[in-house]
Amino acid sequence: MKFMKLGTRPDTFYTEEATRSVSSDVPSDLIIQINNIKYLLHKFPLLPKCGLLQRLCSDAGNHSEIPVVGLHDAPGGEAAFELCAKFCYGITISLSAHNIVPALCAAKFLRMSESVEKGNFVMKLETFFNSCILEGWKDSIVTLQTTAELPEWSENLGIVRRCMDSIVERILTHPSKVTWSFTYTRPGYTEKRHHSVPKDWWTEDISNLDINLFRCIITAIGSTKMLPPQLIGEALHVYACRWLPETAQRRITECSVFPTEQTKEKHQQVLEIIVSMIPSDRGSVSIGFLLRLLSEANFLGVSHSTKAELIKRAGRQLEETTVRDLLFPSHSSTDRHFYDIDLVGAVLESFLVQWRRQASPDDSESVRVIRKVAQLVDSYLQVVARDVNMPSLKIVTLAESLPGIARTEHDDLYKAINIYLKEHPDLSKAEKKRLCRILDCKKLSPEVCAHAVRNERLPLRTVVQVLFFDQERGARSNTRKPPQNEIIHGGGHQIPGAGGESYKGVESAGKVTVQNISEKKVKTDAKQAMELEKRVVKKEVGQDIKEEGVSGSKMGSKIIERKSK
Repeated sequence: MKFMKLGTRPDTFYTEEATRSVSSDVPSDLIIQINNIKYLLHKFPLLPKCGLLQRLCSDAGNHSEIPVVGLHDAPGGEAAFELCAKFCYGITISLSAHNIVPALCAAKFLRMSESVEKGNFVMKLETFFNSCILEGWKDSIVTLQTTAELPEWSENLGIVRRCMDSIVERILTHPSKVTWSFTYTRPGYTEKRHHSVPKDWWTEDISNLDINLFRCIITAIGSTKMLPPQLIGEALHVYACRWLPETAQRRITECSVFPTEQTKEKHQQVLEIIVSMIPSDRGSVSIGFLLRLLSEANFLGVSHSTKAELIKRAGRQLEETTVRDLLFPSHSSTDRHFYDIDLVGAVLESFLVQWRRQASPDDSESVRVIRKVAQLVDSYLQVVARDVNMPSLKIVTLAESLPGIARTEHDDLYKAINIYLKEHPDLSKAEKKRLCRILDCKKLSPEVCAHAVRNERLPLRTVVQVLFFDQERGARSNTRKPPQNEIIHGGGHQIPGAGGESYKGVESAGKVTVQNISEKKVKTDAKQAMELEKRVVKKEVGQDIKEEGVSGSKMGSKIIERKSK
Protein backbone atom coordinates (compact mmCIF):
# COMPACT_ATOMS: atom_id res chain seq x y z
CA MET A 1 0.00 0.00 0.00
CA LYS A 2 1.29 3.45 -0.92
CA PHE A 3 1.05 6.51 1.33
CA MET A 4 1.91 10.21 1.24
CA LYS A 5 3.06 12.43 4.10
CA LEU A 6 2.45 16.17 4.15
CA GLY A 7 3.58 18.76 6.71
CA THR A 8 6.46 18.85 9.14
CA ARG A 9 5.07 20.16 12.43
CA PRO A 10 4.14 17.81 15.27
CA ASP A 11 0.50 17.21 16.07
CA THR A 12 -0.65 19.84 18.57
CA PHE A 13 -4.37 19.07 18.50
CA TYR A 14 -5.79 18.00 21.85
CA THR A 15 -9.22 17.25 23.31
CA GLU A 16 -11.04 18.58 26.34
CA GLU A 17 -14.44 16.98 26.73
CA ALA A 18 -16.22 17.62 23.38
CA THR A 19 -13.81 20.37 22.27
CA ARG A 20 -10.76 20.06 20.03
CA SER A 21 -8.12 22.77 20.30
CA VAL A 22 -4.62 23.57 19.04
CA SER A 23 -1.78 24.28 21.46
CA SER A 24 -0.72 27.84 20.66
CA ASP A 25 0.25 31.08 22.39
CA VAL A 26 -2.23 32.83 20.13
CA PRO A 27 -5.82 32.69 21.39
CA SER A 28 -8.45 31.10 19.19
CA ASP A 29 -10.43 33.46 16.97
CA LEU A 30 -12.52 30.94 15.01
CA ILE A 31 -14.96 28.26 16.18
CA ILE A 32 -15.92 25.43 13.85
CA GLN A 33 -18.87 23.24 14.88
CA ILE A 34 -19.18 19.78 13.25
CA ASN A 35 -21.91 17.59 14.67
CA ASN A 36 -21.18 17.35 18.42
CA ILE A 37 -17.54 18.41 18.21
CA LYS A 38 -16.38 22.02 18.63
CA TYR A 39 -13.04 23.13 17.17
CA LEU A 40 -11.24 26.19 18.65
CA LEU A 41 -8.99 27.28 15.76
CA HIS A 42 -7.34 30.30 14.14
CA LYS A 43 -8.22 32.30 11.05
CA PHE A 44 -4.69 32.99 9.88
CA PRO A 45 -3.79 29.39 8.80
CA LEU A 46 -7.28 28.34 7.67
CA LEU A 47 -8.78 31.22 5.72
CA PRO A 48 -5.95 31.62 3.14
CA LYS A 49 -6.46 27.99 2.03
CA CYS A 50 -10.24 27.47 2.48
CA GLY A 51 -12.45 29.40 0.10
CA LEU A 52 -15.63 28.30 1.92
CA LEU A 53 -14.41 29.60 5.29
CA GLN A 54 -13.41 32.89 3.67
CA ARG A 55 -16.96 33.43 2.48
CA LEU A 56 -18.63 32.28 5.70
CA CYS A 57 -16.43 34.48 7.88
CA SER A 58 -16.91 37.50 5.65
CA ASP A 59 -20.67 36.99 5.85
CA ALA A 60 -20.41 37.02 9.64
CA GLY A 61 -18.96 40.57 9.56
CA ASN A 62 -16.32 42.14 11.80
CA HIS A 63 -18.05 41.70 15.15
CA SER A 64 -16.03 41.55 18.32
CA GLU A 65 -17.40 38.10 19.12
CA ILE A 66 -15.56 35.03 17.79
CA PRO A 67 -17.43 33.77 14.71
CA VAL A 68 -19.00 30.31 14.98
CA VAL A 69 -19.19 28.39 11.67
CA GLY A 70 -21.34 25.26 11.45
CA LEU A 71 -20.11 22.62 9.00
CA HIS A 72 -22.51 19.82 9.88
CA ASP A 73 -22.82 18.67 6.26
CA ALA A 74 -19.06 18.38 5.70
CA PRO A 75 -18.34 15.05 3.89
CA GLY A 76 -16.33 12.65 6.00
CA GLY A 77 -17.31 14.34 9.27
CA GLU A 78 -14.82 15.39 11.93
CA ALA A 79 -12.00 13.07 10.80
CA ALA A 80 -11.93 14.40 7.22
CA PHE A 81 -12.20 18.03 8.35
CA GLU A 82 -9.34 17.55 10.81
CA LEU A 83 -7.07 16.30 8.01
CA CYS A 84 -7.78 19.51 6.09
CA ALA A 85 -7.26 21.68 9.18
CA LYS A 86 -3.93 20.01 10.02
CA PHE A 87 -2.78 20.55 6.44
CA CYS A 88 -3.48 24.25 6.90
CA TYR A 89 -1.46 24.33 10.15
CA GLY A 90 1.42 22.43 8.52
CA ILE A 91 1.01 19.50 10.90
CA THR A 92 2.22 16.13 9.57
CA ILE A 93 -0.56 14.00 8.12
CA SER A 94 -0.41 10.59 6.44
CA LEU A 95 -2.64 9.83 3.46
CA SER A 96 -3.33 6.44 1.88
CA ALA A 97 -6.03 4.50 0.08
CA HIS A 98 -7.92 4.23 3.36
CA ASN A 99 -8.50 7.95 3.88
CA ILE A 100 -7.91 9.72 0.57
CA VAL A 101 -11.61 9.60 -0.43
CA PRO A 102 -12.96 11.48 2.63
CA ALA A 103 -9.95 13.84 2.55
CA LEU A 104 -10.51 14.70 -1.13
CA CYS A 105 -14.26 15.14 -0.64
CA ALA A 106 -13.71 17.41 2.40
CA ALA A 107 -11.05 19.45 0.58
CA LYS A 108 -13.43 19.94 -2.33
CA PHE A 109 -16.18 20.92 0.10
CA LEU A 110 -13.93 23.55 1.79
CA ARG A 111 -12.82 24.79 -1.67
CA MET A 112 -9.11 24.23 -1.04
CA SER A 113 -8.33 24.65 -4.73
CA GLU A 114 -5.53 26.26 -6.74
CA SER A 115 -7.68 29.32 -7.39
CA VAL A 116 -7.61 30.05 -3.64
CA GLU A 117 -3.91 29.34 -3.10
CA LYS A 118 -1.18 27.69 -5.14
CA GLY A 119 -0.10 24.23 -4.03
CA ASN A 120 -3.34 23.75 -2.15
CA PHE A 121 -4.68 20.53 -0.67
CA VAL A 122 -6.94 19.44 -3.56
CA MET A 123 -4.09 19.57 -6.06
CA LYS A 124 -1.80 17.49 -3.82
CA LEU A 125 -4.53 14.92 -3.23
CA GLU A 126 -5.37 14.64 -6.94
CA THR A 127 -1.70 14.15 -7.79
CA PHE A 128 -1.34 11.38 -5.23
CA PHE A 129 -4.60 9.76 -6.37
CA ASN A 130 -3.65 9.71 -10.06
CA SER A 131 0.03 8.81 -9.75
CA CYS A 132 -0.09 6.35 -6.86
CA ILE A 133 -3.56 5.11 -5.99
CA LEU A 134 -4.73 4.38 -9.54
CA GLU A 135 -1.38 2.81 -10.39
CA GLY A 136 -1.70 0.28 -7.60
CA TRP A 137 -3.93 -2.84 -7.77
CA LYS A 138 -4.81 -3.14 -4.09
CA ASP A 139 -4.80 0.63 -3.58
CA SER A 140 -7.49 1.01 -6.23
CA ILE A 141 -9.64 -1.70 -4.64
CA VAL A 142 -9.36 -0.30 -1.11
CA THR A 143 -10.09 3.22 -2.36
CA LEU A 144 -13.11 1.99 -4.31
CA GLN A 145 -14.39 0.23 -1.22
CA THR A 146 -14.18 3.41 0.86
CA THR A 147 -16.34 5.27 -1.65
CA ALA A 148 -19.32 3.37 -0.21
CA GLU A 149 -19.17 5.77 2.77
CA LEU A 150 -19.57 8.82 0.51
CA PRO A 151 -21.29 7.46 -2.62
CA GLU A 152 -22.74 10.72 -3.95
CA TRP A 153 -19.58 12.77 -3.48
CA SER A 154 -17.45 9.95 -4.90
CA GLU A 155 -19.64 9.68 -8.00
CA ASN A 156 -19.68 13.42 -8.63
CA LEU A 157 -15.91 13.71 -8.26
CA GLY A 158 -15.33 10.75 -10.61
CA ILE A 159 -13.53 8.70 -7.98
CA VAL A 160 -15.67 5.60 -8.50
CA ARG A 161 -15.36 5.64 -12.29
CA ARG A 162 -11.60 6.13 -12.24
CA CYS A 163 -11.03 3.36 -9.69
CA MET A 164 -13.19 0.95 -11.65
CA ASP A 165 -11.43 1.73 -14.91
CA SER A 166 -8.10 1.04 -13.25
CA ILE A 167 -9.28 -2.26 -11.73
CA VAL A 168 -10.90 -3.53 -14.94
CA GLU A 169 -7.82 -2.64 -16.95
CA ARG A 170 -5.65 -4.76 -14.69
CA ILE A 171 -8.08 -7.68 -14.65
CA LEU A 172 -8.00 -7.74 -18.45
CA THR A 173 -4.20 -7.77 -18.44
CA HIS A 174 -2.71 -11.08 -19.58
CA PRO A 175 -1.47 -13.09 -16.55
CA SER A 176 2.05 -13.19 -17.99
CA LYS A 177 2.22 -9.39 -17.63
CA VAL A 178 0.97 -9.22 -14.04
CA THR A 179 3.83 -7.83 -11.93
CA TRP A 180 1.96 -6.45 -8.90
CA SER A 181 1.11 -8.31 -5.70
CA PHE A 182 -2.28 -9.99 -5.29
CA THR A 183 -4.08 -12.23 -2.81
CA TYR A 184 -4.36 -15.91 -3.73
CA THR A 185 -4.96 -18.38 -0.93
CA ARG A 186 -6.28 -21.43 -2.81
CA PRO A 187 -5.30 -24.81 -1.37
CA GLY A 188 -2.20 -26.26 -2.99
CA TYR A 189 -0.99 -22.97 -4.47
CA THR A 190 2.24 -21.37 -3.31
CA GLU A 191 4.08 -18.62 -5.11
CA LYS A 192 7.39 -20.46 -4.77
CA ARG A 193 6.09 -23.56 -6.54
CA HIS A 194 4.12 -21.76 -9.22
CA HIS A 195 6.10 -19.26 -11.23
CA SER A 196 3.19 -18.50 -13.56
CA VAL A 197 0.31 -16.28 -12.45
CA PRO A 198 -3.06 -18.13 -12.30
CA LYS A 199 -5.79 -16.88 -14.60
CA ASP A 200 -8.11 -16.14 -11.69
CA TRP A 201 -5.49 -14.20 -9.72
CA TRP A 202 -7.85 -11.22 -9.31
CA THR A 203 -10.93 -12.95 -7.90
CA GLU A 204 -10.07 -12.90 -4.19
CA ASP A 205 -9.12 -9.23 -4.01
CA ILE A 206 -12.29 -7.95 -5.62
CA SER A 207 -14.38 -10.20 -3.36
CA ASN A 208 -13.74 -7.64 -0.60
CA LEU A 209 -15.90 -5.09 -2.42
CA ASP A 210 -19.48 -4.25 -1.57
CA ILE A 211 -21.93 -6.28 -3.68
CA ASN A 212 -23.03 -3.30 -5.79
CA LEU A 213 -19.45 -2.29 -6.57
CA PHE A 214 -18.60 -5.92 -7.28
CA ARG A 215 -21.53 -6.12 -9.70
CA CYS A 216 -20.28 -3.04 -11.56
CA ILE A 217 -16.83 -4.60 -11.94
CA ILE A 218 -18.19 -7.95 -13.18
CA THR A 219 -20.60 -6.22 -15.56
CA ALA A 220 -17.79 -4.11 -17.01
CA ILE A 221 -15.58 -7.19 -17.46
CA GLY A 222 -18.36 -9.20 -19.07
CA SER A 223 -19.20 -6.45 -21.53
CA THR A 224 -15.67 -6.60 -22.99
CA LYS A 225 -16.06 -10.32 -23.97
CA MET A 226 -12.32 -10.68 -23.32
CA LEU A 227 -12.52 -13.26 -20.52
CA PRO A 228 -14.08 -16.75 -20.72
CA PRO A 229 -17.37 -17.21 -18.84
CA GLN A 230 -15.72 -19.78 -16.56
CA LEU A 231 -13.50 -17.03 -15.11
CA ILE A 232 -16.54 -14.85 -14.45
CA GLY A 233 -18.18 -17.86 -12.80
CA GLU A 234 -15.12 -18.44 -10.63
CA ALA A 235 -15.22 -14.81 -9.44
CA LEU A 236 -18.88 -15.27 -8.46
CA HIS A 237 -18.00 -18.49 -6.62
CA VAL A 238 -15.21 -16.80 -4.65
CA TYR A 239 -17.50 -13.90 -3.76
CA ALA A 240 -20.24 -16.26 -2.57
CA CYS A 241 -17.77 -18.13 -0.38
CA ARG A 242 -16.69 -14.80 1.10
CA TRP A 243 -20.14 -13.41 1.90
CA LEU A 244 -22.60 -16.33 2.10
CA PRO A 245 -22.26 -18.79 5.01
CA GLU A 246 -21.99 -22.50 4.34
CA THR A 247 -25.45 -24.08 4.25
CA ALA A 248 -24.05 -27.35 5.59
CA GLN A 249 -23.28 -25.59 8.88
CA ARG A 250 -26.69 -23.97 9.22
CA ARG A 251 -28.43 -27.04 10.62
CA ILE A 252 -25.90 -27.14 13.47
CA THR A 253 -25.95 -23.44 14.33
CA GLU A 254 -29.40 -22.21 13.35
CA CYS A 255 -30.93 -23.05 16.73
CA SER A 256 -28.36 -21.10 18.74
CA VAL A 257 -27.15 -18.39 16.35
CA PHE A 258 -29.95 -17.46 14.01
CA PRO A 259 -29.16 -14.58 11.63
CA THR A 260 -30.81 -11.25 12.28
CA GLU A 261 -33.36 -9.91 9.85
CA GLN A 262 -30.87 -7.33 8.61
CA THR A 263 -28.22 -10.00 7.98
CA LYS A 264 -30.76 -12.18 6.22
CA GLU A 265 -31.82 -9.34 3.92
CA LYS A 266 -28.16 -8.63 3.11
CA HIS A 267 -27.60 -12.28 2.22
CA GLN A 268 -30.74 -12.25 0.08
CA GLN A 269 -29.45 -9.26 -1.86
CA VAL A 270 -26.02 -10.82 -2.35
CA LEU A 271 -27.47 -14.14 -3.54
CA GLU A 272 -29.97 -12.62 -5.98
CA ILE A 273 -27.33 -10.36 -7.52
CA ILE A 274 -24.88 -13.28 -7.87
CA VAL A 275 -27.53 -15.40 -9.61
CA SER A 276 -28.37 -12.54 -11.98
CA MET A 277 -24.70 -12.30 -13.01
CA ILE A 278 -24.08 -15.99 -13.78
CA PRO A 279 -23.14 -16.24 -17.48
CA SER A 280 -25.69 -18.04 -19.62
CA ASP A 281 -23.05 -20.43 -20.99
CA ARG A 282 -23.41 -24.00 -19.74
CA GLY A 283 -20.54 -24.92 -17.46
CA SER A 284 -19.67 -21.33 -16.56
CA VAL A 285 -20.22 -22.40 -12.92
CA SER A 286 -20.14 -25.88 -11.42
CA ILE A 287 -23.26 -27.84 -10.54
CA GLY A 288 -22.01 -28.00 -6.95
CA PHE A 289 -22.00 -24.20 -6.75
CA LEU A 290 -25.48 -23.99 -8.28
CA LEU A 291 -26.84 -26.48 -5.76
CA ARG A 292 -25.23 -24.61 -2.89
CA LEU A 293 -26.85 -21.38 -4.06
CA LEU A 294 -30.17 -23.20 -4.41
CA SER A 295 -30.02 -24.52 -0.87
CA GLU A 296 -29.13 -21.05 0.39
CA ALA A 297 -31.95 -19.52 -1.63
CA ASN A 298 -34.39 -21.99 -0.11
CA PHE A 299 -33.27 -21.02 3.38
CA LEU A 300 -33.28 -17.26 2.80
CA GLY A 301 -36.63 -17.22 1.05
CA VAL A 302 -35.48 -15.34 -2.05
CA SER A 303 -37.78 -14.52 -4.94
CA HIS A 304 -39.50 -17.32 -6.85
CA SER A 305 -37.81 -16.25 -10.08
CA THR A 306 -34.36 -16.61 -8.53
CA LYS A 307 -35.12 -20.12 -7.25
CA ALA A 308 -36.66 -21.12 -10.59
CA GLU A 309 -33.56 -19.92 -12.44
CA LEU A 310 -31.27 -21.91 -10.14
CA ILE A 311 -33.39 -25.06 -10.46
CA LYS A 312 -33.35 -24.76 -14.25
CA ARG A 313 -29.58 -24.27 -14.39
CA ALA A 314 -28.92 -27.08 -11.92
CA GLY A 315 -31.21 -29.41 -13.89
CA ARG A 316 -29.27 -28.67 -17.05
CA GLN A 317 -26.03 -29.92 -15.42
CA LEU A 318 -27.43 -32.61 -13.11
CA GLU A 319 -25.42 -35.47 -14.64
CA GLU A 320 -22.21 -33.65 -13.61
CA THR A 321 -22.98 -33.67 -9.89
CA THR A 322 -22.10 -36.06 -7.09
CA VAL A 323 -24.17 -37.43 -4.23
CA ARG A 324 -22.32 -35.18 -1.81
CA ASP A 325 -23.48 -32.09 -3.72
CA LEU A 326 -27.10 -33.19 -3.25
CA LEU A 327 -26.87 -33.68 0.51
CA PHE A 328 -27.99 -30.25 1.63
CA PRO A 329 -30.06 -29.99 4.82
CA SER A 330 -33.75 -29.25 4.97
CA HIS A 331 -34.69 -25.87 6.46
CA SER A 332 -38.42 -26.53 6.54
CA SER A 333 -40.12 -25.81 9.87
CA THR A 334 -42.68 -28.56 9.22
CA ASP A 335 -40.41 -31.40 8.04
CA ARG A 336 -38.37 -33.28 10.63
CA HIS A 337 -36.13 -35.09 8.17
CA PHE A 338 -32.57 -33.89 7.78
CA TYR A 339 -32.11 -33.92 4.00
CA ASP A 340 -33.98 -31.65 1.59
CA ILE A 341 -35.26 -34.37 -0.73
CA ASP A 342 -37.97 -32.07 -2.13
CA LEU A 343 -35.36 -29.70 -3.52
CA VAL A 344 -33.53 -32.61 -5.15
CA GLY A 345 -36.84 -33.71 -6.63
CA ALA A 346 -37.42 -30.25 -8.10
CA VAL A 347 -33.98 -30.29 -9.77
CA LEU A 348 -34.58 -33.82 -11.09
CA GLU A 349 -37.96 -32.77 -12.49
CA SER A 350 -36.34 -29.83 -14.28
CA PHE A 351 -33.69 -32.16 -15.69
CA LEU A 352 -36.32 -34.59 -16.98
CA VAL A 353 -38.29 -31.80 -18.68
CA GLN A 354 -35.17 -30.69 -20.55
CA TRP A 355 -34.08 -34.28 -21.24
CA ARG A 356 -37.45 -35.29 -22.75
CA ARG A 357 -37.38 -32.21 -24.95
CA GLN A 358 -34.04 -33.20 -26.45
CA ALA A 359 -34.07 -37.02 -26.23
CA SER A 360 -34.76 -39.36 -29.12
CA PRO A 361 -34.89 -43.20 -29.18
CA ASP A 362 -31.76 -43.45 -31.33
CA ASP A 363 -29.74 -40.91 -29.36
CA SER A 364 -27.13 -42.88 -27.44
CA GLU A 365 -25.91 -39.75 -25.66
CA SER A 366 -29.31 -39.00 -24.14
CA VAL A 367 -29.56 -42.62 -22.98
CA ARG A 368 -26.12 -42.39 -21.40
CA VAL A 369 -27.08 -39.18 -19.58
CA ILE A 370 -30.37 -40.49 -18.17
CA ARG A 371 -28.70 -43.67 -16.95
CA LYS A 372 -25.95 -41.72 -15.27
CA VAL A 373 -28.56 -39.60 -13.49
CA ALA A 374 -30.43 -42.76 -12.46
CA GLN A 375 -27.28 -44.14 -10.84
CA LEU A 376 -26.86 -40.81 -9.04
CA VAL A 377 -30.46 -40.86 -7.78
CA ASP A 378 -30.21 -44.46 -6.52
CA SER A 379 -26.96 -43.67 -4.70
CA TYR A 380 -28.61 -40.59 -3.19
CA LEU A 381 -31.57 -42.69 -2.04
CA GLN A 382 -29.19 -45.07 -0.27
CA VAL A 383 -27.94 -42.14 1.82
CA VAL A 384 -31.26 -40.45 2.65
CA ALA A 385 -32.83 -43.85 3.40
CA ARG A 386 -30.83 -43.83 6.64
CA ASP A 387 -32.71 -40.73 7.83
CA VAL A 388 -35.10 -42.14 10.45
CA ASN A 389 -37.55 -39.29 9.85
CA MET A 390 -37.65 -39.64 6.06
CA PRO A 391 -41.20 -40.58 4.90
CA SER A 392 -41.37 -43.62 2.62
CA LEU A 393 -43.58 -41.72 0.18
CA LYS A 394 -40.76 -39.27 -0.57
CA ILE A 395 -38.43 -42.17 -1.36
CA VAL A 396 -41.06 -43.71 -3.65
CA THR A 397 -41.83 -40.42 -5.40
CA LEU A 398 -38.20 -39.68 -6.20
CA ALA A 399 -37.47 -43.25 -7.34
CA GLU A 400 -40.55 -43.42 -9.59
CA SER A 401 -39.89 -40.07 -11.26
CA LEU A 402 -37.31 -41.64 -13.59
CA PRO A 403 -38.48 -43.36 -16.80
CA GLY A 404 -38.03 -47.11 -17.28
CA ILE A 405 -35.15 -46.66 -19.72
CA ALA A 406 -33.08 -44.97 -17.00
CA ARG A 407 -32.27 -48.19 -15.10
CA THR A 408 -30.75 -51.23 -16.79
CA GLU A 409 -30.74 -52.98 -13.41
CA HIS A 410 -32.41 -52.42 -10.04
CA ASP A 411 -29.62 -53.63 -7.74
CA ASP A 412 -28.84 -50.14 -6.40
CA LEU A 413 -32.53 -49.39 -5.96
CA TYR A 414 -32.95 -52.65 -4.05
CA LYS A 415 -30.08 -51.68 -1.80
CA ALA A 416 -31.76 -48.31 -1.03
CA ILE A 417 -35.04 -50.11 -0.20
CA ASN A 418 -33.26 -52.62 2.00
CA ILE A 419 -31.48 -49.83 3.90
CA TYR A 420 -34.77 -48.00 4.38
CA LEU A 421 -36.51 -51.13 5.70
CA LYS A 422 -33.66 -51.76 8.10
CA GLU A 423 -33.68 -48.17 9.45
CA HIS A 424 -37.50 -48.09 9.69
CA PRO A 425 -38.51 -51.37 11.37
CA ASP A 426 -41.92 -50.01 12.40
CA LEU A 427 -43.07 -49.48 8.83
CA SER A 428 -46.63 -50.70 8.22
CA LYS A 429 -47.36 -53.60 5.87
CA ALA A 430 -49.05 -51.26 3.39
CA GLU A 431 -46.04 -48.92 3.37
CA LYS A 432 -43.67 -51.84 2.81
CA LYS A 433 -45.74 -53.05 -0.13
CA ARG A 434 -45.87 -49.57 -1.64
CA LEU A 435 -42.13 -49.14 -1.22
CA CYS A 436 -41.25 -52.50 -2.77
CA ARG A 437 -43.64 -51.96 -5.67
CA ILE A 438 -41.05 -49.65 -7.29
CA LEU A 439 -38.73 -52.65 -7.75
CA ASP A 440 -38.65 -54.42 -11.10
CA CYS A 441 -37.69 -57.95 -10.09
CA LYS A 442 -36.76 -58.81 -13.68
CA LYS A 443 -33.89 -56.32 -13.41
CA LEU A 444 -32.28 -57.80 -10.30
CA SER A 445 -28.99 -59.65 -10.70
CA PRO A 446 -28.73 -63.30 -9.56
CA GLU A 447 -26.63 -62.28 -6.57
CA VAL A 448 -29.20 -59.74 -5.41
CA CYS A 449 -32.03 -62.22 -6.05
CA ALA A 450 -30.25 -64.68 -3.77
CA HIS A 451 -30.18 -62.02 -1.05
CA ALA A 452 -33.77 -60.94 -1.63
CA VAL A 453 -35.33 -64.39 -1.24
CA ARG A 454 -33.89 -64.69 2.27
CA ASN A 455 -34.53 -61.07 3.25
CA GLU A 456 -37.08 -61.17 6.06
CA ARG A 457 -37.69 -57.43 5.76
CA LEU A 458 -39.33 -57.77 2.32
CA PRO A 459 -43.06 -58.43 1.93
CA LEU A 460 -43.82 -62.05 1.02
CA ARG A 461 -45.32 -61.05 -2.32
CA THR A 462 -42.04 -59.39 -3.33
CA VAL A 463 -40.08 -62.51 -2.39
CA VAL A 464 -42.37 -64.65 -4.55
CA GLN A 465 -41.97 -62.30 -7.49
CA VAL A 466 -38.20 -62.48 -7.14
CA LEU A 467 -38.39 -66.29 -7.11
CA PHE A 468 -40.65 -66.38 -10.15
CA PHE A 469 -38.59 -64.06 -12.34
CA ASP A 470 -35.33 -65.62 -11.26
CA GLN A 471 -36.56 -69.12 -12.19
CA GLU A 472 -37.95 -67.77 -15.44
CA ARG A 473 -34.54 -66.34 -16.23
CA GLY A 474 -32.94 -69.67 -15.35
CA ALA A 475 -35.31 -71.49 -17.70
CA ARG A 476 -34.42 -69.16 -20.57
CA SER A 477 -30.70 -69.59 -20.04
CA ASN A 478 -31.12 -73.42 -19.77
CA THR A 479 -27.65 -74.72 -19.14
CA ARG A 480 -26.12 -71.39 -18.13
CA LYS A 481 -25.53 -72.01 -14.43
CA PRO A 482 -22.92 -70.42 -12.16
CA PRO A 483 -20.16 -72.69 -10.78
CA GLN A 484 -21.21 -74.64 -7.68
CA ASN A 485 -18.35 -73.37 -5.53
CA GLU A 486 -19.20 -69.77 -6.50
CA ILE A 487 -22.81 -70.22 -5.40
CA ILE A 488 -21.93 -71.83 -2.10
CA HIS A 489 -18.99 -69.68 -1.12
CA GLY A 490 -19.84 -66.40 -2.83
CA GLY A 491 -17.00 -66.58 -5.35
CA GLY A 492 -15.87 -63.05 -4.49
CA HIS A 493 -19.05 -61.51 -5.91
CA GLN A 494 -20.56 -59.41 -3.14
CA ILE A 495 -23.08 -56.63 -3.18
CA PRO A 496 -22.65 -54.32 -0.17
CA GLY A 497 -25.81 -54.05 1.89
CA ALA A 498 -27.12 -51.73 4.56
CA GLY A 499 -24.80 -51.17 7.46
CA GLY A 500 -21.89 -52.78 5.63
CA GLU A 501 -23.27 -56.33 5.24
CA SER A 502 -22.70 -58.27 2.01
CA TYR A 503 -25.20 -60.04 -0.21
CA LYS A 504 -23.54 -63.48 -0.54
CA GLY A 505 -25.10 -66.41 -2.27
CA VAL A 506 -25.03 -68.78 0.71
CA GLU A 507 -23.18 -68.94 4.01
CA SER A 508 -24.65 -72.18 5.27
CA ALA A 509 -26.59 -75.13 3.97
CA GLY A 510 -29.81 -73.76 5.44
CA LYS A 511 -29.76 -70.59 3.29
CA VAL A 512 -31.96 -70.29 0.21
CA THR A 513 -30.18 -69.63 -3.10
CA VAL A 514 -30.96 -69.71 -6.76
CA GLN A 515 -29.26 -73.11 -6.95
CA ASN A 516 -30.93 -74.85 -4.01
CA ILE A 517 -34.29 -73.46 -5.09
CA SER A 518 -33.74 -75.49 -8.23
CA GLU A 519 -32.63 -78.47 -6.16
CA LYS A 520 -35.91 -78.34 -4.24
CA LYS A 521 -37.63 -78.73 -7.61
CA VAL A 522 -39.56 -75.45 -7.60
CA LYS A 523 -41.72 -75.49 -10.73
CA THR A 524 -40.72 -72.85 -13.22
CA ASP A 525 -43.46 -72.58 -15.80
CA ALA A 526 -45.85 -69.64 -15.63
CA LYS A 527 -48.92 -71.65 -14.65
CA GLN A 528 -47.24 -73.25 -11.64
CA ALA A 529 -45.69 -69.96 -10.59
CA MET A 530 -49.16 -68.42 -10.54
CA GLU A 531 -50.28 -71.22 -8.19
CA LEU A 532 -47.45 -70.20 -5.86
CA GLU A 533 -48.56 -66.57 -6.12
CA LYS A 534 -52.13 -67.58 -5.19
CA ARG A 535 -50.93 -69.40 -2.10
CA VAL A 536 -49.02 -66.30 -1.02
CA VAL A 537 -52.06 -64.09 -1.58
CA LYS A 538 -54.19 -66.54 0.37
CA LYS A 539 -51.74 -66.42 3.26
CA GLU A 540 -51.57 -62.61 3.23
CA VAL A 541 -55.34 -62.19 3.11
CA GLY A 542 -55.80 -64.69 5.90
CA GLN A 543 -53.35 -62.76 8.05
CA ASP A 544 -55.08 -59.45 7.34
CA ILE A 545 -58.48 -60.87 8.27
CA LYS A 546 -57.10 -62.33 11.46
CA GLU A 547 -55.53 -59.00 12.42
CA GLU A 548 -58.80 -57.14 11.87
CA GLY A 549 -60.69 -59.59 14.05
CA VAL A 550 -62.86 -60.93 11.23
CA SER A 551 -63.77 -64.55 11.81
CA GLY A 552 -65.57 -65.30 8.55
CA SER A 553 -63.22 -67.65 6.72
CA LYS A 554 -65.64 -67.90 3.83
CA MET A 555 -65.02 -64.23 2.99
CA GLY A 556 -61.31 -64.95 2.73
CA SER A 557 -61.98 -67.90 0.44
CA LYS A 558 -64.10 -65.80 -1.87
CA ILE A 559 -61.39 -63.15 -2.09
CA ILE A 560 -58.82 -65.78 -2.97
CA GLU A 561 -61.08 -67.33 -5.58
CA ARG A 562 -61.65 -63.91 -7.12
CA LYS A 563 -57.94 -63.25 -7.27
CA SER A 564 -57.23 -66.60 -8.88
CA LYS A 565 -59.73 -66.13 -11.73
